[in-house]
Amino acid sequence: MYRIATAQVWVHDQDEALAFYTQKLGMEVRSDVTVAEMGNFRWLTVGPAGQPDVAIVLMAIPGPPVMDAETAEQVRTLMAKGFAGTVFLTTDDCQASYEELKGRGVEFVEEPEERPYGIDSAFRDPSGNNIRLTQVRELAPV
Repeated sequence: MYRIATAQVWVHDQDEALAFYTQKLGMEVRSDVTVAEMGNFRWLTVGPAGQPDVAIVLMAIPGPPVMDAETAEQVRTLMAKGFAGTVFLTTDDCQASYEELKGRGVEFVEEPEERPYGIDSAFRDPSGNNIRLTQVRELAPV
């Protein structure tokens, strides 16, 4: 059996992303290690408080030889459109979480709205990554 431990989002600036995910979203730093032998590669992860076995890697867009300039630009373009991936966060009270995050300076692109599966909203991180905040409604068993 296996479990998901980490997921990755691309970021333009790891320090800016770290500030957003910790100060505005209230996540905790899981690891922040720079590996000199790999060209000062920085492994930076954060995760929700109270969920220590899950982390999000805040990954800088690499240059050659890992990623050529054309591919890096394609990733940046997708990020700017909010299509380089999505992080899905759940909450017990979407409206209250929305108000709290707005108070911390998070700019929402979709306010909380009733949907068939619950109450859903969306915002983006400083790199453009799409983040959904959802209060999932318990569905009747099929």
